[in-house]
Order: sequence, then C-alpha cells, then structure tokens
Amino acid sequence: QVQLVESGGGLVQPGGSLTLSCAASGSVYSIYSMGWYRQTPGKQRELVARVRMGPTTDYADSVKGRFTISRDFTENTALLQMNSLKREDTAVYYCNADSVRTSRTDWYGSELWGNGTLVNVSE
Repeated sequence: QVQLVESGGGLVQPGGSLTLSCAASGSVYSIYSMGWYRQTPGKQRELVARVRMGPTTDYADSVKGRFTISRDFTENTALLQMNSLKREDTAVYYCNADSVRTSRTDWYGSELWGNGTLVNVSE
C-alpha cells in the first residue's frame, strides 16, 4: 500500500510564507511526477507545481516567482515553499503522485492523492 503523507499548511498573513511537505510511504520504487494541486469550493482542482522525471518542473502562472517546488527522488518527498502569499492562494492543497512504480516491473493502479491540507491567507 502506498500513501502520501502531507504536513504544513495553516493560517498566514498576506505576504507571509509557508512550506508544505509530502512524503510517499509504502512500497515505492519510483514516481514519475510528484507535486501539488489546490482546490477552492466550487472550483476544479488545479495544478500548482510539479516535478517530473528529467527533471522537468511545471508551475501555474499564478504562482511563478513566488512558489518553489523541490523533490528528492531517492526519498520520494516533495517540498513546496510558498512566499509572498496572497489571499487568492487560500485553498486546500493536495499532494499528488502520478505513475508510481512499486518495483521495476509493477505499477501502482492509479495516481495517488494526499488527504489535503488547508492554507488560509488572511489578516
């Protein structure tokens, strides 16, 4: 069984910083893509940032220059450093792992999601 364990999040004032972390636990051989998505009520979940093997890094336009994602391919962890936070960054943030191998020949059946952690940017 493979799970994603998230930590971080919370209440922060506009202009402040937070760091989210995510760790994959269980039988993990490799993960092609690992990153963060976010969702607000009534809206679709959207990509915030991800690191794919290569490595290639993708960011949403709205967070470029403010957020930095890093990934440890050996430890199967990902960090999202969020600076200059804005009220519109308020959302539930979900860690995601896509194309997970449990061995050299076996794949996990579906992409993985964490339980989500709330980031609330408010006075």
